[in-house]
Amino acid sequence: MTQVLIAWGPLGILLLSVLDSAGIPVAAVFDALLIFISVQRPGVAWWCAGLAVIGSTVGNVILFNLSRRGGQRFLAKSASEGRAMRFRAWFLRYGLLTVFIPALIPIPMPMKLFVITAGVLGTPLFEFLGVVLLARILRYFGEAWLGVTLGSNSTTFLKTHVWQLTASAVALFAVLYGLMLLRNRRTNSSQQT
Repeated sequence: MTQVLIAWGPLGILLLSVLDSAGIPVAAVFDALLIFISVQRPGVAWWCAGLAVIGSTVGNVILFNLSRRGGQRFLAKSASEGRAMRFRAWFLRYGLLTVFIPALIPIPMPMKLFVITAGVLGTPLFEFLGVVLLARILRYFGEAWLGVTLGSNSTTFLKTHVWQLTASAVALFAVLYGLMLLRNRRTNSSQQT
């Protein structure tokens, strides 16, 4: 099925991104596919990136809403388990950063777990949607740009710079977390006065 969707070009990108983000495993690595199409057909690269953003956002919202509906029972059942409580505390502490970083970085990270957690813990839909949209726009348009600009050297570039990308993700997480702490501190200070 993945090969058929790849042959469909931009429409295939849209459908694959919906399926992949909704939690249905696809046989191809989606980022490599987007770069490949951008290299082979630069004229449709930006169109494919836009459809990838739309499809991924739709798929993530589907997974988010499904987990929100079924998550309350799961949360009540597993609330006494130590590991579930630690994970919940961790997610509540770091918030949507745990969704933003895996949504942004093409290095395989367990984004679906964080999308499900956001749904289960009742994260507001518009906050979740904003985070996913921002991260996916940066990621997919960046990959299309990479494919159009570097051509067939795009995947080599990503492979040789994997550690720099990882370090950038960690640094970005640290900066965003610091800003989040600063905002929370200011909010707490203003509430106390």
